[in-house]
Amino acid sequence: MNISKRSNLLEFEPHRYKLQDVNEPILYRDIFPYYDVPNIPFNHRKVDMNMPENIWITDTTFRDGQQARTPYTVEQIVDLYEFLHRLGGPNGIIRQSEFFVYSKKDRDAMQSCRDKGYKYPEITTWIRASKADFELIKNIGVRESGILVSCSDYHIFKKLKMTRRQAFEHYLAVVKDALETGIAPRCHLEDLTRADFYGFVVPFVNALMDLSEEASIPIKFRICDTLGFGIPYSGVTMPRSVPGIISGLQHFSGVPSELIEWHGHNDFYKAVANATAAWLYGACAVNCSLLGIGERTGNIPLEAMVFEYASLKGSLDGMDPTVITEIAHYYENHLSYKIPSMTPFVGKYFNQTRAGIHADGLIKDEEIYNIFDTEKILNKKPSVIINNVSGVGGITYWLNNHTELTNGKIYNKTDPVVIEMKEWIDSLYNDGRQNTMSDQELTDFYNKKCLNE
Repeated sequence: MNISKRSNLLEFEPHRYKLQDVNEPILYRDIFPYYDVPNIPFNHRKVDMNMPENIWITDTTFRDGQQARTPYTVEQIVDLYEFLHRLGGPNGIIRQSEFFVYSKKDRDAMQSCRDKGYKYPEITTWIRASKADFELIKNIGVRESGILVSCSDYHIFKKLKMTRRQAFEHYLAVVKDALETGIAPRCHLEDLTRADFYGFVVPFVNALMDLSEEASIPIKFRICDTLGFGIPYSGVTMPRSVPGIISGLQHFSGVPSELIEWHGHNDFYKAVANATAAWLYGACAVNCSLLGIGERTGNIPLEAMVFEYASLKGSLDGMDPTVITEIAHYYENHLSYKIPSMTPFVGKYFNQTRAGIHADGLIKDEEIYNIFDTEKILNKKPSVIINNVSGVGGITYWLNNHTELTNGKIYNKTDPVVIEMKEWIDSLYNDGRQNTMSDQELTDFYNKKCLNE
């Protein structure tokens, strides 16, 4: 036994798990029945929170994010990379951004971003675990590259048509090639939340840690929750437990926090919660995409983790969240991407209200119904949407938010102009109108009927 570097306590050496080369895939049918909703079994084994002193965000907008939409042009990638640089701030809280390298356009975009000369986000690449893919990055001049190493028997047996031993040795060969050329591998442990953690994942990570020590080059481990099966709750049975995965890699494989990165999907609405749990239980990095755009239900929204970071650390540490609003405008105005209106932080309605009682509260003090000072933090003032339930409170707030229209006049709920507008709006909905009032309609009515009141 030895003194643990993690706990500073005397501990037995962790069990050294060996690869279990099974004849048939282990698919955990009691957890993933497929013809029913996946189960969340508990074993009540709990681990302590262990958030690292320094945590950060990495970006996959131009890799996983680009797989789920019309490909970006070179110019668009450069613009978005510029936004990421500004949002991450001088301390590089947005630490890295990964790029495809398969097409000339991919490589041109990567080079154009490298020409910016920014330290952050550092530009990295991504390849499959094949010799042919490795040749694409061998002389491209990157310090680090992701390598896809699928971990579950679903992938090893069903997709790759290999045994665990064959996959194990195949992956190690590609990683060795990277290490021999001085490229730091970032191993993407695909579908880990359905993998045999002790029978394949831990032995494989141990072998990689041995290679890393021999080469004196750090190997990162990206934990890929490919189908969003991860669970952030304490006491959940493996392989779905986020706390169990993070602490297990640290305890059984000796992986330090700075080499652990979480990459999750939102299939069960847990992308943000799982990413936060990864930080809390010992991972330094969470991998995200702008607006959460990614395969199927998407990735972890990068903008969400900006606020999770600030909430956990008590500081934005130099990040500029007003850039988030600029990014949202860019997607809608330049990329013709429709952001769902109720999306937190970036949706049109995220700090707007329809209810008259809420608008009345905003008139008295916007803090009553606004999550924080959205004008200061996101450069986006709270506002109201006028419909049949807005009442005089909503109309008053709308008018007082359009002082350029009213020549600076501040209205109250009993003002004749407010009453006249309410009567007009009520008449429209009494006649069968269903949709909300547009700003242009309200402006036209004010100019025609109310300007001289």
